[in-house]
Order: sequence, then C-alpha cells, then structure tokens
Amino acid sequence: MSTVPTLTLNNGVQLPTIGLGVFQTPPDETHDAVAAALEVGYRHIDTAAAYANERGVGDAVTASNLDRGDVFLETKVWISDYGYDQTLHAFDKSAGKLGVDQIDLLILHQALPGEFDKTLAAYKALEQLLTDQKIRAIGVSNFMVEHLTRLLDETTVVPAVNQIEVHPYFQQREVQVFGAEHGILTQAWSPIGGITHYRDGQHTSTLEDETIVGIAQAHDKSPAQVMLRWHIQQGRSVIPKSTKPHRIAENFDVFDFDLSSDELAAVDALNTDQRGGPEPDAITLKDFGRDIPEA
Repeated sequence: MSTVPTLTLNNGVQLPTIGLGVFQTPPDETHDAVAAALEVGYRHIDTAAAYANERGVGDAVTASNLDRGDVFLETKVWISDYGYDQTLHAFDKSAGKLGVDQIDLLILHQALPGEFDKTLAAYKALEQLLTDQKIRAIGVSNFMVEHLTRLLDETTVVPAVNQIEVHPYFQQREVQVFGAEHGILTQAWSPIGGITHYRDGQHTSTLEDETIVGIAQAHDKSPAQVMLRWHIQQGRSVIPKSTKPHRIAENFDVFDFDLSSDELAAVDALNTDQRGGPEPDAITLKDFGRDIPEA
C-alpha cells in the first residue's frame, strides 16, 4: 500500500495528494503510463471521457492486482453528455470503460456558460449518483467564480474539488480563494506549466524559469519537482502528466524536501495571469461538442 499523503475532501473522502494525469496520452500508451505510475506508488489516476483513454486506465488498474480500494479513480463527464439523464448514462459509459462499479470522483469537465441549465442538470445527476453510492465524491473542472456561485445557489452538494489550470505563470487566485472559502479543494491541472509551451509557444517554459531553476538547484531537485512541491505545500491536489517512466517517478519524488516561505513567495511572484487553456466562456457545444462512445 502506498504511503502517499492524502487530502481530506469536504465529505471526508481521502484523496491522494498527487496523481497521474493522462490528458493527451494516446490510448495505446495509457496502459503503460498508468502501470508505471502504480508501480512507483501513485494511487490516484485522473482521466476523462473526452480523453478517450479510460479503458487503458481501467485495464492497467486491473492488471496491477492492487485492491480496488487502494486506487483512487477520477474521471470527467464531457459537455456533450450534459443533462440529467444523459449524465446518468455518462456514468455508465465511464464506469464500463474503467471496469468498475463505483467511481471515486466524478466531475463535470467544463461549465457550459451559454447553456448553464444543462450544466445544472448534469450536476444534479452527479448528486443522485452520489446518493446512490455509485460515486464517492463529486466536483467540477474549469469553473470560474461566477459558475461556482450559481451552482452553489441552485444545487445541494458543494463540489469536493474544482480542477483548474494552476501553475506558477497562471495561478487563478480568485478562484482558489473562493473555493477555499466554500470547502472546495483546488486541483491543479498542468501543475508544472506544460501548457505554457506546448499549446502556443508564446510563453517561456516554466521548466526554464530562472527563479524556479535556482530553487531547484538549491534543493538538488528538478524544476518540475519544485513546482509540484509548491502546490503541495499550499494545499492543492496535483495531477502531473507524463508517459515516460523516469519522469513519472521523478514527479512522485516530492515528499522529502520543503520550500521555505521565501521560496514559496518567489514562485507566487511569477504569476502572469495568462491562461494557457481555452477561455471558460468560449466553451460551447457547437465548438467543443463531440460524441462520447458507449462502453
């Protein structure tokens, strides 16, 4: 059993602090990446229906021979499956591909700002799945303060997590503060800023940032490890993505050092407020809708 530290969600469920993300991991590479992560000691895997690799995640977990209760599985409902009945069925599709009866954390992948009624209906379906014990915790992803405010006003269960883009160059402090005030854990996707250099090439890579490199050298760690440690010490869940076994292992090796308050502040000061991912208000079914296959 892994000894990775955990975070307590607002309903008491324990979430491993660090997990493996599989965004943009090709289906045929997903099994090996997840297997490598589980071998190292990861016990949290984050996937999504829209990634088209849930089956690879499930197959790797099954092949690991780990007890089901020892691996925390998180996945996401895509916007094409929003709506009450559609989202109930989205659970069936994801659970079937993952090969499980219960999903540990199921979240809405995006808000649909222009059709928020569908977002609310989808979240109410998550609430029902939670009541039915088909999922252990529910949450959202890429929700801004205005989305969270309306969600809290019109639903019953406070999201356990909000998975958002957070790295040294884009920290979304307003969203993080709002979440903390309402018991919503911030989960950082692209936690080491990969999106800042593979999406558009206009940003300097966080991995080459002088401040981060200097802190890494002082601790005999890599820049990626410094960024992950920065997240962890500030109480965030992190889901770094890699398909390379040595990087997967390196990203997990972040529990044997601490950043000083000055070092944490130095990383905080790198914020540029430049988003790498799509603008939340730009998410529409017309532009981003896609069919999610059956299990």
